[in-house]
Amino acid sequence: MATPKSRPRDGYPGRALALILVVTVGLVALMFGTGHTKPRLGIDLAGGTSITLTAKSTDPKAINKSSMDIATGIIERRVNGMGVSEAEVQTQGDNTIIVNIPKGGDRQNAADQVGTTAKLFFRPVLAVAPSGFTPPAPTASPSTGATGTPGATPSAGATASPSAGASAAAGTPSATKQGRAVGEALAAEGSSPSAAATGASTAPSAATGTPSAAATPPSAADVSAAMTQGTVPPELSAAFAALDCTKPEVRAAQTGAEDKAVLACSQKPENGYYEKLALGPVAVKGSDVSKAQPGLDTQTGAGWQVQLQFNGTGTDAFTKVTGQLATQAPPNNQFAIVLDNQVVSHPEVKNAIPGGSAVITGRFTQTEAQDLSNVLGYGALPLEFAKGDITTVSPALGSDQLEAGLIAGAIGMLLVVLYSLVYYRGLGLVSIAGLLVSAALTYSIMSLLGAGIGFALNLPAVCGAIVAIGITADSFIVYFERIRDEVREGAPLRPAVQRAWPRARRTILVSDFVSFLCAAVLYVVSVGKVQGFAFTLGLTTALDVVVIFLFTKPLITLLARRKFFSDGHPWSGLDPKRLGARPPLRSSRRRSPSSAAVKEA
Repeated sequence: MATPKSRPRDGYPGRALALILVVTVGLVALMFGTGHTKPRLGIDLAGGTSITLTAKSTDPKAINKSSMDIATGIIERRVNGMGVSEAEVQTQGDNTIIVNIPKGGDRQNAADQVGTTAKLFFRPVLAVAPSGFTPPAPTASPSTGATGTPGATPSAGATASPSAGASAAAGTPSATKQGRAVGEALAAEGSSPSAAATGASTAPSAATGTPSAAATPPSAADVSAAMTQGTVPPELSAAFAALDCTKPEVRAAQTGAEDKAVLACSQKPENGYYEKLALGPVAVKGSDVSKAQPGLDTQTGAGWQVQLQFNGTGTDAFTKVTGQLATQAPPNNQFAIVLDNQVVSHPEVKNAIPGGSAVITGRFTQTEAQDLSNVLGYGALPLEFAKGDITTVSPALGSDQLEAGLIAGAIGMLLVVLYSLVYYRGLGLVSIAGLLVSAALTYSIMSLLGAGIGFALNLPAVCGAIVAIGITADSFIVYFERIRDEVREGAPLRPAVQRAWPRARRTILVSDFVSFLCAAVLYVVSVGKVQGFAFTLGLTTALDVVVIFLFTKPLITLLARRKFFSDGHPWSGLDPKRLGARPPLRSSRRRSPSSAAVKEA
């Protein structure tokens, strides 16, 4: 019976090498595949966009240092995200904020976000009607109005009004939702007196098969009145009938008190037309949102959505109002999500929603969902801001300083390479290979992070990358010196590699942990360009641990099996004579048993 092979004492170094090489090649391939082959540069190296915001308020006392500081902090979190995009937000004067965004971002998108007030409310829906919907022209057909009484039909149509049409349609919401023909809806409501009268007067021509004049398409106002669901409050009925949501200036102008019913328009057209809505008082405020993040709708496949989490106050209010809405008939069981006076969506509520979470759906793209969650998650501005000029700024340092930084990094790398070759000889090739792997990982990750999270490489970040060269080289030196200490003690190379690793590993981990801890603290407590330095230092320190564990140690383990290194070739860097190895350990192992017995006697 064959016995299973035991695991070698030095493990399986080939697997670790294969893993890190696959990861490195994969990141480089992803970098070239996505086209993001260069890191995004900060505003000090590549210039960018400058946006001027001027605070405005009906109350002059509202524009003060406290509110401006709050607005500055919110805008900085919006445009700077994780603090590595190198956006600069500064207060200038008493009522002006200057926002500088590095080159490479979406200029218009940034301009839209920085001054957005992002007032979010949840309101119950009272009535819904299409706005700007024009029905298709009906086909010509013989009129059946010849059998009707000319006087009866006009009087029925004359009593129709927008409010009457709304209440009548509310009685049959399911029919309208199921796609009831617009012509049938209008005929049922009797909302076109002129058409009815025309039909009566042209009855004789209908008998001869001539198309009736009643086939004239109804007006958009008639369609809106016929398709209205719910009941419009009396004080808003005239304004609701006249509201035209197809005009951008009309959609933007809809405002109202939080404790009263208001009118609003849908943010996007649905089925070819906008919707106008009558909404009740605010039930839940956007200020009660504690967290907002984008996500994919995996249940219905409707695309991107924004997931909300409420605080304690918002959770109680949201659970209460959804419980009340669940008992209502359509459309009064709908909950309108109103962002800056425009309805993003108005989903139906079938059951009370406990747990303090909600979802905003609106057929968003990934960018739209990210922007909306970004604005909601970072809060609403305490003031309204008017955008001034959006201009392009030149780099503060320019290409000369960037070139000088890259030259400094290249000189540092060259010195490390020369030192490794001169002092460690063959082992120096291992350190050079490790530096190349670390550089490939760092460069590809930085390039991908520029597109992923907006990471911008400024001059302090370049300094952090240069410092990382020394950190990586230091890890190599610690391990090499441990191995050479074991060789000096007379141990063969393969056992020396295995004995040196636990001691070197402990030292490397402690050293990298201290560096990473300093970088993390610096990143948390600092702002602006210093965060770029801290982020780069922390990233390269973490990569150093990966390289030393998955590349350096396995590679040395494999090289220790080669005769060039195991026999201590003078150019290997592990020559026992050059290192001053102690031969007594080896000679004591070669003593014969007889000599030992004589000594014992």
